Amino acid sequence: MRRSKIRAYIHFVWGTYQRFPLITPEIEEALYRCIQGEVRQVGADVLAIGGMPDHVHLVVAFPATLSFGDFMRRIKSVSSKCASETLLPADSFFKWQDGYGLFTLGMNQVEAAIRYVKNQKRHHANSKLWPEWEESDEPSPDQYSQQYKHP
Repeated sequence: MRRSKIRAYIHFVWGTYQRFPLITPEIEEALYRCIQGEVRQVGADVLAIGGMPDHVHLVVAFPATLSFGDFMRRIKSVSSKCASETLLPADSFFKWQDGYGLFTLGMNQVEAAIRYVKNQKRHHANSKLWPEWEESDEPSPDQYSQQYKHP
C-alpha cells in the first residue's frame, strides 16, 4: 500500500458525575447533537449514540491521528460546557465522571454495538444489558488501593 489505511471501531461509555440523572429528556437530544458535532470536528465518524439519564454510549469509527484520552477529554469538555452554558438554566449543575470505558470492536461486532447503543432505553427497561458494556460497581484502582492499604 502506498498509504496507511486504518479503520478502528470504538465503543465508548461514560457517566455523569456520581451517576446523577443529569441527562434529562429536555436536554438529551441537544446534548447528543453537541457530542456528535465535536466527534466530527476531531475527525471521527459517529456510528451510534444513545444512553440513559446517567450515562452515554458512543460508537465511532476512530481516526488514527488522535489518542483515546485526548478524544474523551475534548468530547466531555465541550459537551459539559454546552450543557452548563447553553442547555440548562444558569443555576443548574452538569458534570461528567472522571473515567470512561473503551471497547474495541471487530468489523463483525460493529452492527451489534450500533443496535445495542441505539436501543439503550429498551435494554435498560427490559434488563437486557450487556454487562461488559455497562458501568459496574467494581472499585476503581484508587478505591482498591485505599480499601486494602496496610496500616
